[in-house]
Amino acid sequence: MSVPELPGVLTADDIVATARSIAAVQEPSGAIPWVPGGEVDPWDHVESAMALDVAGLHAEAVAAYEWLRRVQRPDGTWASRYRHGEIIQPISETNHAAYLAVGVWHHWLSTSDTDFLARFWPAVSAGLDFAVGCQAPSGVIWWAVDAAGNTDPQALLTGSSSIHQALRCGVAIGALLGEERPEWELAADRLAHAIRHHPGEFADKSRFSMDWYYPVLGGALTGDQARERLRGRWDEFVTPGMGARCVADRPWITGAETCELALALDVAGRPDAAAEMVAAMQHLREADGSYWTGVVLPEQVRWPDERSTWTGAAVVLAVDALHAAHPRSGIFRDSCREPDAGAAACPPELVCAAGR
Repeated sequence: MSVPELPGVLTADDIVATARSIAAVQEPSGAIPWVPGGEVDPWDHVESAMALDVAGLHAEAVAAYEWLRRVQRPDGTWASRYRHGEIIQPISETNHAAYLAVGVWHHWLSTSDTDFLARFWPAVSAGLDFAVGCQAPSGVIWWAVDAAGNTDPQALLTGSSSIHQALRCGVAIGALLGEERPEWELAADRLAHAIRHHPGEFADKSRFSMDWYYPVLGGALTGDQARERLRGRWDEFVTPGMGARCVADRPWITGAETCELALALDVAGRPDAAAEMVAAMQHLREADGSYWTGVVLPEQVRWPDERSTWTGAAVVLAVDALHAAHPRSGIFRDSCREPDAGAAACPPELVCAAGR
């Protein structure tokens, strides 16, 4: 087992403690809520499962994935929110449907368990097919479908960036299983093109830091484009020595956004800056390895009054990426990553919005 560490910041034992704090919240069904007895959403659930695998808690990670497989709906989706096994928000989000592919690929990179990969292929395939089915002619992917089957014609940059990575992971899974899915490759290319060249096609959520760094974290922006994007709004979102804000116009530092920014920095070839981000947010750590969600400045009041599983998971994944000692460590940095993209014109197969 290769448990990562970040020298001078977090030891391998610290990482195991954080993973165990996540496992302690896991319900008997395998579901991992945000907080004990709280809501479960498929995206954060997968992120938490990935953290369990990093710490060697593979049985707990498999239980988390098996819960998703059991509750997946016939159209390949999951409800947006669950609590105590009941659906509390039935809407189907495309990034939720797609993200299982990232977790399943990460589990295989962690364990080399090809039987697991084959067992989950139908669920991964159904989820990605649903997301691709919501792709618009411009290349963006609509964010959700309601319980009546109506598509919300709005694309979210963070969600679409996450779907981009999920499609790349799905292609990798298919290739290993001998199940080629060229339509997913094309969908990822079209989506990446929209992210790079047509930002106006996405809903304006620019006050959120996730919309700033996720195009890098999801692999749509690479190389110089990635570094330039992260430089561009650094002073708006980063408070030195504390971490990153969730939104530009509020003094609220959040641990998950800080560590996801660290992952994006690592993808962009700035591991030293990434390590500084992880170190900066350790004021949110508790003795049992869990992490407070955030703190409001300048009073440094913790808000909300919760220690969220997905915050701890983001810490574990960031440290693993920086440790870079295991195949799974490159899940964001180099696994499922396409070549550096230039400023090419719209490809012929892409109907660019408004004729652009």
